[in-house]
Amino acid sequence: MKCRSCTGPAVVEVRRNNAAFCSDCFGNYVRGQVDKAISRFRMLEPGDRVLVAVSGGKDSLALWDVLLGMGYDAVGLYLGLGIGEYSDRSGEIVRSFADTRSVELVEVDLEQTFGFDIPTAGSKGSRSTCAVCGLSKRYVFNRAAAERGFDVVATGHNLDDEAATLLGNTLRWQTEFIGRQHPALPARPANGGRSMVRRIKPLHRLSEHETAAYAFLQGIDYVVEECPLVAGNTQLKHKDAMNAIERNAPGTKSQFFLGFLDRAAPLFRAEEDPDLVACSSCGQLTTGRFCAFCRARAQILRLRLPERDAPDDEQALAAELSDEVLPAEFYGERAGAGP
Repeated sequence: MKCRSCTGPAVVEVRRNNAAFCSDCFGNYVRGQVDKAISRFRMLEPGDRVLVAVSGGKDSLALWDVLLGMGYDAVGLYLGLGIGEYSDRSGEIVRSFADTRSVELVEVDLEQTFGFDIPTAGSKGSRSTCAVCGLSKRYVFNRAAAERGFDVVATGHNLDDEAATLLGNTLRWQTEFIGRQHPALPARPANGGRSMVRRIKPLHRLSEHETAAYAFLQGIDYVVEECPLVAGNTQLKHKDAMNAIERNAPGTKSQFFLGFLDRAAPLFRAEEDPDLVACSSCGQLTTGRFCAFCRARAQILRLRLPERDAPDDEQALAAELSDEVLPAEFYGERAGAGP
C-alpha cells in the first residue's frame, strides 16, 4: 500500500476511510482529527490550562502527547487506584512519560486522600467495581482541576468508547444519559460550592486502533494489558458487538457516533440544565443534598454523612437517596437525625 498523502510506503491502514498512511503522514492525520474535534466543538480557547487525565494507557498518553505537540498548556493528572501491580506499572509509565518530556504531572492517591482503593470499593459498596471507579475518576478529575485553577479537563475517550457507550444507552433507552453524551461539556459556576470544570474528549474522532498505532509509531510506552478488574464489564460486550459489525462494514462506528452528534444529539438534550447545589459534605456541585461520590464513600467506609441543612420532609430525603439505597444507619431513621 502507498500513503494517501505522500505516496510513500504505508505502515498504517485506516479501513473506515479506505486509506493508508506512512508514519509521518499518519501522525499528521491523528493531529488533524484532534484539531478538527477541538475546533468543531470549541473545546479549547487560547491560554486555557488543560488538565489531561492520564492512566498509563495508549489513549490518554497519546492525547497528552498530541496536545503538547500542538502547543497547549497541558499538565497530566494520574489517579492511583490501588489495583496492585497494574496500578504500580501504570504509575511508572506515566511518570516516565512526564520525565522524558520535562512536563508537569499531578498525582493523587485514592486511598491516601479518600480512605479507600478500588478493589475495596468493589467489595463493600452498592456500586460495581467499574461504576465506583468511573465515579471516583470524574470526582477527582474535577476536584483537582478546580482546586488548581485549570480551565478544562481532557480525557482520552476514543471513538470505540463513545460508540459502545451510545449503543448501551440506546439499547436501554436511557435518554437522560444519551442527552449528556457529548465531546464537550461546559463549565458550571460554583453556585456556593466547587465549580464544575469544562470537560472535553478530543480523541472522539479516532478509533482505538488508530490511537494504538499513533502511540507505537511515536515510541510511547503504555500499559498493554487491561485492568484485571474489568472482566464482565458490560461496555466491553458492547465494544465486541460494535467490532463485529465494523469488521464487515468499516466505518459503522464513526457513522453511528459522529452521525449521532450531527443529527440526533440535540433531540435528546434537556431543555433546561438541572439546578445544582453544593454537596453538604464536600462542596462539589450536585443535584441533591450529597454528591454521588460522598454517598458511595460513606457506604464503603461505613461513615455517617454530616446532617447539616437536612430537609424537613422525610419524603424529600428519601427521593434524594433513592438511586443510591444507602443503609438507614448512615443517616438515622428520620430526616435530620444527627450522626
